Amino acid sequence: MQDPMQNSMQSTREAQFWRRPDQESEDVNCSLCYQNCHIRPGKRGICAVRENQGGMLMTLVYGNLIAANEDPIEKKPFFHFLPGSLAYSIATVGCNFRCLHCQNADISQLPHETGKLPGNYVPPEDVVAGAISRGCQSIAYTYTEPTIFFEYAYDVARLARASKLRNVFVSNGYIGQDAADKIIPLLDGINIDLKGDDEFYRKVCKAKLDPVKSNIEKFWRAGVWVEVTTLVIPGYNDSVEVLTDMAGFLAGISRDMPWHVSAFYPTYKLLDAPPTGVESIKRALNIGREAGLKYVYAGNIIGESESTICPDCGFVLIERRGYRVMKNSVTEGRCPNCKAAVAGVWS
Repeated sequence: MQDPMQNSMQSTREAQFWRRPDQESEDVNCSLCYQNCHIRPGKRGICAVRENQGGMLMTLVYGNLIAANEDPIEKKPFFHFLPGSLAYSIATVGCNFRCLHCQNADISQLPHETGKLPGNYVPPEDVVAGAISRGCQSIAYTYTEPTIFFEYAYDVARLARASKLRNVFVSNGYIGQDAADKIIPLLDGINIDLKGDDEFYRKVCKAKLDPVKSNIEKFWRAGVWVEVTTLVIPGYNDSVEVLTDMAGFLAGISRDMPWHVSAFYPTYKLLDAPPTGVESIKRALNIGREAGLKYVYAGNIIGESESTICPDCGFVLIERRGYRVMKNSVTEGRCPNCKAAVAGVWS
């Protein structure tokens, strides 16, 4: 275990994407994400890991890893991005959302709830070396919202790109425009949560829907491979109207964009909703397909709509069970049976 004082000193750096509203004030405005926090001296932003220290915004978690694991890329989930490969997955504590159903609340909400910033300092070059030594083909910035450790993620991603590793974000999609523009040239893939309608975002996440929708389209148009995940929660975002709106929005950007509709299990502060039934997931799958989406997948239910099917001829392209790829027949980005192009990153 590293010395906490030394760890804190190494992990505290000047942040990016902030300014003072005027030169007479020590207040700062942070534009890293769409929360656009106004932060007074000695206070932190909503993410609880960026602090105004004497009129200068500092990130408190540069390199301060709380998690570093090799995961199947399917776990992120990515189904059309180097299937069957491993992603070296890293995170610091903190998040710019307050989701009542957060599955990683023990690390994402820890700074907000306790003020603590646990972790071990790991230089960017050690992350890249760790990914290579474990046979990973990509680095995934995941578990918590990667935007909140942007400065570190950017430095790691730059070294990863130089070492022929891919970079993928698993994100809530609330990154600010300047930060998005800076990371896009280094980013190969992003999975963005599309959680529900605007009422859901305001009530459950303490955020807004429109920035998320804007970023889904922005990253897709920029050439980053985008997959979208929706956790279907009974009584909250599982109505036909809400699901239809989400599916239609995605199909309006591209019918090739994969949509993962995943089953919810009660967790953290959202304990009043029951687990999602299989029938609810099947309804969501059908809504996605009726909207014209070519690739709609079930999540958190093993054996239900996990495989990739050629939308042209129905051939089983990639057979999955859980996070395991049992068979991958995609050949140079095409179906081996009918030769139709299959959207994704395959090599």
